[in-house]
Order: sequence, then structure tokens, then C-alpha cells
Amino acid sequence: MPAIADIQTWRVDYEPLAYFKFLEGPKGSRPVRPTVVIRITADDGTVGWGQSVPTPRWSYETAESVESTIENYLAPELVGVDVLDTERIERVLSTGIAPSFSTGQPICKAGLDLALFDLTGKLLGKSAAQRWNRRGKNTITLSWTINVRSLSEAEQEVENAKARGYEHFNVKIAPDPNFDLELCSLVRRLAPDAFIWVDANGGYTETDALAVAPKLAALGIPALEQPLPANRLTGYRKLKQQGAIPILMDEGVVSWIELNEFIQLGLLDGVAIKVARCGGLTEARRQVEMLLDRGLLFYASGLTDPDVSLAASLLLFGAYELPIPAALNAPQYLKGSLLQQPFFPRHGALQVPTGAGLAVEVDESKLLSSVALTTSGRGS
Repeated sequence: MPAIADIQTWRVDYEPLAYFKFLEGPKGSRPVRPTVVIRITADDGTVGWGQSVPTPRWSYETAESVESTIENYLAPELVGVDVLDTERIERVLSTGIAPSFSTGQPICKAGLDLALFDLTGKLLGKSAAQRWNRRGKNTITLSWTINVRSLSEAEQEVENAKARGYEHFNVKIAPDPNFDLELCSLVRRLAPDAFIWVDANGGYTETDALAVAPKLAALGIPALEQPLPANRLTGYRKLKQQGAIPILMDEGVVSWIELNEFIQLGLLDGVAIKVARCGGLTEARRQVEMLLDRGLLFYASGLTDPDVSLAASLLLFGAYELPIPAALNAPQYLKGSLLQQPFFPRHGALQVPTGAGLAVEVDESKLLSSVALTTSGRGS
């Protein structure tokens, strides 16, 4: 099989369409959704595209760290490797940047994993579902993210969602339980038939989480995602033992190893799977299968992933027939696209791409124009 001949990266920033707390930059900078687009070329000329989606307000990785890690540490080790030698590739990724508690720089490595998946899929002439022996589903229903600072904003957000065909909601909560309960009650009243789930992004104290959990359950909320910081494991055990509401983890689950540990310790009822968070499709798929095998909850979200990264999420969640709406909110929050055929929600849902690899095509003229705009916007 062909070997990896070249790896290139481009910094591309997307412009936000609305306020979202994780897209805020340092003081004095404009909000953007930074990404790093990756192209891996095999020695037979076949190309695979990937995209890393670092979010400094959510994790420690930045666009700058992604680019420097790939260019200086991972790309030199990957060039020359057989594209289908998965064991060697995983070894390069895990040793080139070592783990700490879990996978080192998983968001960076996710972009490489996606590019390799795209490249090998094209070489094999197989779609994601075919490679995984899954029939899957053709569309993914989306939920609309409610991330507001006042109740009046929430009313407008629900109206905006309905106007664009969305029927379901994921609500950002914490650290104020009183405001959160009012907010969830309002959204429930405005959308009585909606599937509504909440995500605290680790923002509660243990005391507040234990107090608010049964009250959220009383509002018909089906699950509480990441109520505590990822390292508050005794708090997660208390919430699980309380049993008021199913507890999901997100930020604290990067590899299947800690997921297995957390399950055995009785800390969770399920996971909100993010392809970008756990190093790409290879690892995310392992975790989905672990959840399904053990009868645990499988929710889905992203890091406001556009374009190539969004395609990967749709392929995974489609192949494994995600049973609930997905919090994939790039179409809600981001302007522009690098794809020849951009994603566009219809009736609150996105089509799962079909075709070999990631089944999307990057428009290189759009890419180069976006790189130029990004460089100009940074004052370079």
C-alpha cells in the first residue's frame, strides 16, 4: 500500500454568527472559531483531509500548539509510514507526544486521525459504514444550543430555533442553580414536546450539583452532562449513588481506558461522545461500542466543529444510529465553509455524507482564501 509522503497544515478561523462562550478569545481579540486544516498526501498522489478544532476556553490546546506539534513532532515521524499500518501510526501518535493522565493533545491528533481515515477510505473505496460493517441512518437530528445570559435571550433563542426548523434543545447551565432551573423551566414551557438535555461543562460545586439534580429531573430533563470538573471523581460517585438523574461525562473521558475505569468505579450512566475530544474517529468508535455493549447512554456533541470535523461526527453518529438529537452546533454558530458542498440543516437535521473516506471534498480555492483572511485578521 502507499506510504505517507507529505503532511501540510493551514490555520483557518471561522467567524461566529452569535455569542457562544467557548468562542470568546483573549481580552481585546475578536471572537473566532480557530481550526487547523490538515492534508495528508500518499506517495501515489491520494489525498486525505482532516481538521483539528482546538478550543482554548474548553481545553488546553490552541491552534498554534496544533500546528507546531504536527509540523515539528508528528509529521516527521509519520512520513514514510504505510498508510494502513494502524499499529505503527498509533504508536507514533502516542509516543511522539506522550500522554499525561490520558492521550496527549487529543484534539491535535484527531485532525491527523481524520485525514488518515479519509485517505485510507479513498484507497479502499469504502465508506465509513462499510468499513465498520454498519448499515446506519441517513440523517442526524440536531438540537439547538441555548447559551444565554438572561431569560429574555432564551425566549428569542427558542424562537430562532423554531424558525430554522429545530425542535430540540441542549442547554448550557452552571454555575447558578437558581437561574438554571428558571431557564430550563422556561425552555420546557416554550417547547413542551422537545428533547431537552443540559450540560454544565464542569461548572457546579458538588453541593450545588447534588441539590439541582433532582430538580432538573422533575422538569423532565433526561440527563445531566458534566456537572462537576473532570477530576472530582468522588463527587461523580455521589451523584451516581443519589440516582436522581442519569449522569453523563464529557471532558473527563478522552480514551477508552479511563472510560472503562470510570464505569467500573460506578461514576457515570453514559457519555456525550465528541470525536474531536478523544483523538478522532478511531478512539471515538471504541467508546461508542463500549457504551452500547454495556447498555449505557450514548449522547453526541461536538466542539462547534465545522466542515471536515463535522463530517466525521456525522459519519460516526449515523453509522451507530444515534437515538437522540445531537449537539452539533456549527451550523448554528459559524459562518462560511471550505467544502465544495457545505452542510446545511433542513428541518433541524443534517444529511450523513455518503461516499469513500469522509465523503466530503475541500475546495482548495476557498481554503486558500480563508487562510489569507485568517492571517489578515491576526494582523500578520
